[in-house]
Amino acid sequence: MLKSMTGYGRASLNALGCEFTLELRAVNHRYLDISVRVPRVFAFAEDALKSVINKRLSRGKIDAYLSVDTKAADIMKISLNKPVARSYLSALLEMRDELGLSGEPRLEMLARMPDVFAVEREQPDAEAVAAVVTQLAGAALDELEAMRAREGARLCASVLDGIAEVERLALAVEERTPSVAEEYRVKLETRLREFLADRTVDETRLLTEVAIFADKVANNEELVRLRSHLAELRALLDKGGAQGRRIDFLIQELNREVNTVGSKCGDATLSRTVVDLKAEIEKIREQVQNLE
Repeated sequence: MLKSMTGYGRASLNALGCEFTLELRAVNHRYLDISVRVPRVFAFAEDALKSVINKRLSRGKIDAYLSVDTKAADIMKISLNKPVARSYLSALLEMRDELGLSGEPRLEMLARMPDVFAVEREQPDAEAVAAVVTQLAGAALDELEAMRAREGARLCASVLDGIAEVERLALAVEERTPSVAEEYRVKLETRLREFLADRTVDETRLLTEVAIFADKVANNEELVRLRSHLAELRALLDKGGAQGRRIDFLIQELNREVNTVGSKCGDATLSRTVVDLKAEIEKIREQVQNLE
């Protein structure tokens, strides 16, 4: 069975002293469109994340959100800025002597001075983070694809029901069409007899007119192609994989054949059936829009 393009996947992993969480949200889209949001410090992992997603999915708009809890892993490198500290101390001693003050500068006072300490955060190992993100993406994609498979199965079942209904309606059109020609012959003959009164109706001319009308409303070729497209649609649903674009094309062809049948309708009953056909194909079209 085919997969839906709609789904959600989430995975978490504790690694490198951090808690990594990845969320994937997917909706239908004509092509594969991947949008990734990662913390700025892990921006280098964006390409690795996109690469994994691109290998697993073929269609859909994918939003990926990577969050990293680094509270337990914030390894801060703190160093003393000796020249600045010496300058502060020298300035404080000079101020004491110039103003005739007493006492000595205290450590707490110096520690609060700006730029006495330099604080740096250790940069994450790019290769290690990329490996973690790759593993995390695989787990999130497994969940996403499982959901897409379940939704795809439901969609395919609904589409198969729609195909059966289209076939039923097509059969109704096929069975009704010969009656339309016969009813036209009866109506035409009745009108001619009323118009000609006692004069004889030209049977040859009457049969010719009926034959022309029957040819005009004939829809055998369109119905044959319609059934062929429906059979191909069934085959694609059974085949699985990414068949969404081919199915889109088949839906266009189904609409084309039904529109041609509609243009040949010879009575109100056929017209109503064609309207029902169009409505059913539109339902199928809406459903297959979400298939991968």
